[in-house]
Amino acid sequence: MSGFLTENEIEQTVESLIDVYKIDRSLLIKFIGTDKYIQMNKMLRNLNEGIMDDYQLVRMIVIEKGLFLFAGSNDIVRDLRSQLLKQLNKNILVQLYDRNPISNRKIQSPTHMPKALASKRWIMGGRWARDFVQTLGFPLVFSGISIPKDHSTDPIQDIEPRKSVPPLVEYQRGLKEKMLSVLNKEQEKTRCVVTLPTGGGKTRVAVESFIDWMQPRFNEGKYLLWIAQGEELCEQAISCITDMWQEREFPESLRVYRYFGGKTIKYESLIGGAAISSIQQLYSRIQSNDESLNEILANCGAMIIDEAHHATTKSYEILFNKCKELAGEDLFPICGLTATPGRSNEETMTLVNQFEAYLIYPSLPDMRRYELNPLLYFREEGYLAEPIFLLHEDGEEIEVADYMDNEDTDLNQEILTILANDEKRNYQIIKYMRSIPLGSSSLVYACTVAHAEFLAMMMNSIGRNSSVISADTPRSIRRMHIAAFKRGEIEFLFNYGVLTTGFDAPKTDHILICRPTSSIILYEQMVGRGLRGERFGGTEYCKVIDFSKNIKRHGEPLAYARFIKEWQIREVSNINQSVTKKKQLN
Repeated sequence: MSGFLTENEIEQTVESLIDVYKIDRSLLIKFIGTDKYIQMNKMLRNLNEGIMDDYQLVRMIVIEKGLFLFAGSNDIVRDLRSQLLKQLNKNILVQLYDRNPISNRKIQSPTHMPKALASKRWIMGGRWARDFVQTLGFPLVFSGISIPKDHSTDPIQDIEPRKSVPPLVEYQRGLKEKMLSVLNKEQEKTRCVVTLPTGGGKTRVAVESFIDWMQPRFNEGKYLLWIAQGEELCEQAISCITDMWQEREFPESLRVYRYFGGKTIKYESLIGGAAISSIQQLYSRIQSNDESLNEILANCGAMIIDEAHHATTKSYEILFNKCKELAGEDLFPICGLTATPGRSNEETMTLVNQFEAYLIYPSLPDMRRYELNPLLYFREEGYLAEPIFLLHEDGEEIEVADYMDNEDTDLNQEILTILANDEKRNYQIIKYMRSIPLGSSSLVYACTVAHAEFLAMMMNSIGRNSSVISADTPRSIRRMHIAAFKRGEIEFLFNYGVLTTGFDAPKTDHILICRPTSSIILYEQMVGRGLRGERFGGTEYCKVIDFSKNIKRHGEPLAYARFIKEWQIREVSNINQSVTKKKQLN
């Protein structure tokens, strides 16, 4: 089992709940809430879909709840379990109770057994969950036995050699040579910023360069400290380091330390290797004077800062001061990675000047032609998908100047919540999503978690398989949804604030930006999830639909306008017609 509901499992469950157990509609409505149920039916009528019948309602709930349909301890789930158990044959019910007795209670009357069993603690994959599901005739997947195991929980991992990965392409090899040249020349005084467009493989190039340079230093007990902004990027780095170490055929293993997510590294386990951490974890451990971190910083052989535009914050200043205290003023090689469209980008140059760093960028075959727009090269060669951009009309003009905390920050939560609850805007979004061809892979950035959930429920209610990922989604479930999205089992993957970095789904062909932003960095990160080209396993085109046309800041458009200009993207009025015309011309 894949850990994700198949169409057969969904249909079997819907049929059982409606035809076999005849679950009350009033209880089903409680799963989504009366207000939201009314709101959804109003939207469906506006879309000429009519109100939800029992089949649509149950199917939507089964898809939304997924493996957790019967799990949990809230009153609604307990009522569902109780209603189901009440309909069992008395002998089967008694046998079920005898196999799963309630501690410190002796219940002999079958009449009282359903309520008692419904309140029994539900552990995904546990004996009671399995027995409940099998006895009632539901697919075993609902017991939770097929939820993928989370192998990222251990703070330490030893990476063995031997694995084959695709070789670097020409511009990546050139970038690696430049990095090694700077490292060999400057040694411990190396300061560099590597710039490469989103989807260009900057993590792969950096890992391969520093693995080669650090390999003899690992044997001396030195550490490669990789710093990222969140757990997703940390795990992405570990995956890349694992692949590259195994591909290099080194004779010894490499120890990797997960220094994020609250994990603790014991001092006795430190033998050198790659320490992967979030800046938040480092800042917290510096405050507590953690002895393991002190050991890593004192013996750091090199530091890589992913998403290096964050390195100007106070947290990094504190980190650098601690490093100087433990390792000396000269420190060690420090390399920043940034995904920018070109070396003239002002954020990149600010970073380069602040750290007095070498700027390392790819050498392209015709530098005169690509000087002003290096992205053209990556698109023409198929490394990046070609963005086709539609700015969607989404309602009345809104001025967001009053919803900015200050001049330098993004839109605040208040305006995002207002937009999330805007019925006319949501109608435009859902109407457009419904027009996307069946079988497409669409990644959707919502205004809030509740907004993502509402949009997903709407699409599920009209038969378009959708899922939601948020910061509260367990890592194993998140990976399961992403895997199903990559396999094409999910058409729409909705999220708020979690799939901007560290997420890889090369075949994504639609990016829908429902969340407006004034941050060009955030905007590039969102759009960048769909920019991988065919030569890197992606798509020829990436269709970007932005619903922020009528949202202004001081009368000016938001980050999408700068993105269109810097990435030299042509706007279209009809995405599908534009793609068809391009293919005919070619």
